[in-house]
Amino acid sequence: METVQVEAARIPDRDKLLETLREHGLDARPEGDVGIEVHAEADADEATDEVYVEVERLVIELGAPFVPVTHDGVVYVRPPTS
Repeated sequence: METVQVEAARIPDRDKLLETLREHGLDARPEGDVGIEVHAEADADEATDEVYVEVERLVIELGAPFVPVTHDGVVYVRPPTS
């Protein structure tokens, strides 16, 4: 089982993202203030891609001004840079 880390920008963003990941059948658990740990059956790259797709879907659905980015197997949800 692989673990994918997700880091949100703020606690409310983390909470909404956590709820959405769970609604889509992912084993997501809060970690720290703004982190989420997602357990997946797939290999590391496939698991990261699966989580990234769900994060991206949520950002689009909410119309939120955030950009999901992956780096070293972690999905970061950050405000866009100017």
